[in-house]
Amino acid sequence: MRLSQMLFLTLREDPAEAEIPSHKLLLRAGYMRRIGSGLYAYLPLLWRVLKKVSQIVRKEMDAAGAQECLLTQLQPSELWRESGRWDTYTKAEGIMFALKDRQDRELGLGQPMKKW
Repeated sequence: MRLSQMLFLTLREDPAEAEIPSHKLLLRAGYMRRIGSGLYAYLPLLWRVLKKVSQIVRKEMDAAGAQECLLTQLQPSELWRESGRWDTYTKAEGIMFALKDRQDRELGLGQPMKKW
């Protein structure tokens, strides 16, 4: 693909919201774009970098005999109640998204994680 056809836009000045030098460089170089408070879109350059790093890590982990699995992101409240974190995360601090399904079971949106 030609550079003129790529989806990226560079900036001449440091963005006002960027404080860390690496953050400034990623925004200025067109690797990512701020779309809201604390929300960033990965543009094609950064997405290629992330895929390449993941590929390298996956290759090394496979060579070491590790097994990869992807856990569900929507989790039953019972898992969180066992550790006593359900009420804290959903009600007191309000940091976890929670909902009820059609059978009136409580579910929470857990952190997306890959286990090796």
